[in-house]
Amino acid sequence: MDSFTQITLGIATAEVIAGKELKNRTFLYGAILGTIPDLDILVGKFMNDVDGVAIHRGLSHSILFFACISPFFAWLIYKMEKGKIQYNKAIWLVFWGLLTHVLLDMFTSWGTQILWPLDYRFALKTIFVVDPLFTIPLLIALIFVWRNKDNFQRQKYLFRGLYISLTYLLLTGCIKLYAVAKFEQALKDNKLIYQHLIVKPTAFNCILWNANVATSEGYYLADYSLFDSQAIRFKFYSKNKTLEEKLTTISDFQKLKSISEGWYLITQQNEKLYFNDLRFGLLNDDEKKPQFAFCYEFIPSSNGNLSAVEVPKTRRDGKALMEKIFTRIKGN
Repeated sequence: MDSFTQITLGIATAEVIAGKELKNRTFLYGAILGTIPDLDILVGKFMNDVDGVAIHRGLSHSILFFACISPFFAWLIYKMEKGKIQYNKAIWLVFWGLLTHVLLDMFTSWGTQILWPLDYRFALKTIFVVDPLFTIPLLIALIFVWRNKDNFQRQKYLFRGLYISLTYLLLTGCIKLYAVAKFEQALKDNKLIYQHLIVKPTAFNCILWNANVATSEGYYLADYSLFDSQAIRFKFYSKNKTLEEKLTTISDFQKLKSISEGWYLITQQNEKLYFNDLRFGLLNDDEKKPQFAFCYEFIPSSNGNLSAVEVPKTRRDGKALMEKIFTRIKGN
């Protein structure tokens, strides 16, 4: 999830565990703990585009990492608070402040390697990385917590916010199951034989859903709004195996294949080859020049090989995408 949401969740977790002892200082510790796992983004700034993406939500989002650093950060809190909180409780404060960050990330499309060093990435794909309907109830609750000194009142407001946000998170899972059933029925109606299907929400909402359908020859992409009145329509994209053969010996290509978990297309424009990660949708669906949200261009490097560089997205791209999503939400 986005940094602001993770900060609010970190504060809420700290308040649940140590609000009685630390009062409003839980806001400081919770904000820090909610931010720590995503510091891998800063590390990635010193790497090339592919390696920077590869480490995101890896080691820094693992139980092993949290178990290793929790005793140290707990000791710092214990010393700073001069015995106002027991050391064992400070360990739980740190560990759960970090773990809840990862548990929430598991509901997004990117997922996390919570069991790192295992390669498997857990991704439930029920909520977009930014969703105000999850964040706002928690934020409002924390405002009331900050303004109250009475522990009972603080806990009352806090748990109300948590119940609303977590209920919404559960609701997104139920809606996803409904959307999956709709896509599966549409595939059956169209007599499409497929190997894999993934369904995930579009930006900032849980009403409009995207589906990626893998076949032996390519991918069918489609979307579905809860307000749709017409049948789901699938658009086919070939795997372009001939273009892919040109990249089989390229190291960055192999890394991107792993990062995308096999959900990718190779396209060519003006003699340039592009790697498109399908999991995060299209910016535009032009049949001749489709543009995906995560796209990498292969350019010659100093060693004579090809290196992948992420194609930057413009503000205009984002605006056009949001206009398309909010128009599509209304139904076809």
